Amino acid sequence: MSDPLQLGDARARVVVAMSGGVDSAVTAALVKAMGYEAVGITLQLYDHGAATGKQGACCAGQDIHDAGRVADRLGMPHYVLDYEQRFKTAVIDDFAATYAAGRTPVPCVRCNQRLKFRDLLEVAKDLDARALATGHYAQRLAGPALHRAVDASRDQTYFLFATTREQLDFLRFPLGGLTKDQVRRTAAEFGLTVAAKPDSQDICFVPSGHYSRVVTRLRPEAAAPGPIVDLRGRVLGEHKGLGHFTVGQRRGIGLALGEPLYVVKLEPETRRVVVGPKDSLLVDGLVLGETNWLGDAPLDAAGVRVTVKHRANEAAVPARIHATGDGVEVRLDEPAFGVALGQACVVYDGPRVLGGGWIEAVRTVHERLPASA
Repeated sequence: MSDPLQLGDARARVVVAMSGGVDSAVTAALVKAMGYEAVGITLQLYDHGAATGKQGACCAGQDIHDAGRVADRLGMPHYVLDYEQRFKTAVIDDFAATYAAGRTPVPCVRCNQRLKFRDLLEVAKDLDARALATGHYAQRLAGPALHRAVDASRDQTYFLFATTREQLDFLRFPLGGLTKDQVRRTAAEFGLTVAAKPDSQDICFVPSGHYSRVVTRLRPEAAAPGPIVDLRGRVLGEHKGLGHFTVGQRRGIGLALGEPLYVVKLEPETRRVVVGPKDSLLVDGLVLGETNWLGDAPLDAAGVRVTVKHRANEAAVPARIHATGDGVEVRLDEPAFGVALGQACVVYDGPRVLGGGWIEAVRTVHERLPASA
């Protein structure tokens, strides 16, 4: 069997992050099959209780049980760490605060950044492990460099842009060269009970899919009513709280005016939801903050030609980026729809991730002015 971990020591200890799903289970199986000493760790991040009946939400209840069964099957130790309070502070509270501020968060990035690749990685080092292996669909190549997964439909590099060089040096992604079908077949070959387990489709701590309930419970101000206005400021109606909206949203606005209207901007100071036709969502410039750069050469004012993804499910589009005194500015070759403040913008050179940042401001085509919350 080929060895994607390339640790140079067949007896090395490798910690495997196990969520209870098929991807992390196969990761553990591959680490064991390559001869390494595998240690499984599951983070207990929240507890919805048994009443939800929801399949596919990671790291809770049944999923912890499934991770333990996989570890038993593979003959490896398995530990569960209680990270509920850390997860609430670092991810859930941040999620609610971001929505309350009129922005659209990406909690999976924050979870990787603040828990898995910081706290869990340190636990792995404390256990004298040589690497932390996860079930992410991404490739870590020599350098180290972060590259897209072979299975483009499963690629998760968008959620990994904040990974630092030091962290990447310690991380391994054994599934990066496999397709999802190959992963499920491998799980069946190893006799793992999670081989046919459904994938998670929702934010893990919002198994119902109703994120606004979490937001308004933690941030009551996000449920305060306010006006719905058009681009000229004319009042068209009233909404039930900014926590129910995101830029680019069409359904659920609560207006019936005979033409499709989209959320263009959220203004927490005035509690206004600004709506307009689809063309008013066109954006051709972005400013990024909290940037993480993984390129070989520092980014400077001269800029470079790249492709960028401003949403996880959008295709990467051509752009030019350059460093400024305030962060990184992105100029899109062609205007894009639905660019929301608070989302991540990830920068690529072909399949390689050069870095990325959080969208702090945008330049809309119809205004040609910064529109920041």
